[in-house]
Amino acid sequence: MAIRTLLRARSGYFCRTISRDNHTPPTKPKIFQPPSLSPAHPPITNIYSHQFTSTTDPHLVNELSRILSDYRKPHNDIESALNPFSDKISTNIVEQVLKRCKNLGFSAHRFFIWAQKLSGFYHSKESYHVLVDILGSSKQFHLLWDFLVEMRRNKSCEFSQEIFWVVFRSYSRANLPVDAIRSFDKMVDFGITPCVVDIDQLLLALCKRKHMKEAQQFFDSVKDDFMLSVKSYSIMVRGWGEVGQVAEAHKLFNEMLERGFSVDVLAYNSIVESLCKAGQMDEAYKLFMKMRSMGLKPDAFTYSIFVQAYCVKDDIHSAFRVLDRMKRYKLVPNVFTFNCIIKKLCKSDKVEEAYQVIDEMIDRGVRPDCWSYNTILAFHCDRNEVNLALRLISKMEMIGCLPDRHTYNMVLKMLIKVGRFDRVEKVWESMEDRKFYPSVSTYAVMIHGLCQKKGKLEEACKYFEMMIDEGIPPYGETCELLRNRLIGLGFAEQTGILADKMERSTSCLIQELTNIMRGNNTPVRLRCEEEYSDSDE
Repeated sequence: MAIRTLLRARSGYFCRTISRDNHTPPTKPKIFQPPSLSPAHPPITNIYSHQFTSTTDPHLVNELSRILSDYRKPHNDIESALNPFSDKISTNIVEQVLKRCKNLGFSAHRFFIWAQKLSGFYHSKESYHVLVDILGSSKQFHLLWDFLVEMRRNKSCEFSQEIFWVVFRSYSRANLPVDAIRSFDKMVDFGITPCVVDIDQLLLALCKRKHMKEAQQFFDSVKDDFMLSVKSYSIMVRGWGEVGQVAEAHKLFNEMLERGFSVDVLAYNSIVESLCKAGQMDEAYKLFMKMRSMGLKPDAFTYSIFVQAYCVKDDIHSAFRVLDRMKRYKLVPNVFTFNCIIKKLCKSDKVEEAYQVIDEMIDRGVRPDCWSYNTILAFHCDRNEVNLALRLISKMEMIGCLPDRHTYNMVLKMLIKVGRFDRVEKVWESMEDRKFYPSVSTYAVMIHGLCQKKGKLEEACKYFEMMIDEGIPPYGETCELLRNRLIGLGFAEQTGILADKMERSTSCLIQELTNIMRGNNTPVRLRCEEEYSDSDE
């Protein structure tokens, strides 16, 4: 509260204050609450005490997730912080916390071990799988293999192929394709005999991350020892097409024909897609016609390939002709295909037609997703069309499509830009009603935008303090911007007040960022917005 009192006294402008007193403990972080999920697989044993089978408590999940975030370093005594919650732990609670904290490999592992030691508690199979995914995603591969060896020794969880599929994906994401292949060879050591399904999963993981050289080498090494399927070849054909190597895709497709495989629609779709991505539309159409002459009926995905290819070529009329043909054959495009059309229409300033596509999707039983609406919303926000943008958000709600962080970030940025601060506050307050809790990027939109507006520095400080109270570490550049703005307008002492508040946070990351707010030269790894963008959205 002190910072806003000083700002108000020195600047002479007023605004509604919603701060918390410095002596008031920070409130629980308002993180998005996913619905309670049942384990995908039943626990290995059903011998649970009553306390460990309770339903998921969202507030408890929030508290535990925050502890994992605050106590992420090896020297942090996370066990002491967790002990007060030991009598409230359930299988569902552990699963939800692990799913929430997928970017906290080290502390998630310590949380798992801590829960495992509780008297009468047994992890579900789902929790084991999630932790393997977490350790792989955070590149803690030594911990991952130690964990798998421990599982094998204690027989605490039944080993399955799916665990190794997670390992394949983790190594591929980490750009370690050779290690992904080695993990395939290690399956035997854990009592699992690899089969074609495992080969397909490994190929899929490698191709998705464009590790085509290694994928081809592995494919060649196993194709004579295993009875590969049309799916195996199709994965490789599509993979080569994704990296623009249509010649390699054609070579594999022809090899599949020479080996006498009964080529199906999936295989033809793979080669047709490869040709379309390479811009060879005529060749793709010839294969399309050959496919039909063989008695194979093109499916919705076959036609969607051409729709997307025409959109890339800026040939929206041809794309619509393909859509009309799909209607005649009673084939319904998926949401991704419709979204390609919507994006192209908006880029061509044909937003009314984009709205018509939304209506058509609904009429044909395809539910528009956030990207469908966000594409049109971006059109309105770029043109500062406030009423149309807000009306679109209301339309989203009417069909049950909840706005996401991109939705709110775009709208808030536009409203601040045009100075509609009354609407800014209404949108912010509506987020909690819609069960959306702002993340670091949304706070950054508010703080960065308000810092650039005359007379809105106090508001920027308000949102920064809210962020600290919620335990959400800001971007380093946000700290720098706010500090420079305060000093530039003659409020240097307020940077110290904010720094004191940051030091009192239970979040280690927020404490580290104090140096930036104080202007110290101590090296601090800045959090950048690009670093925390959604890579799989």
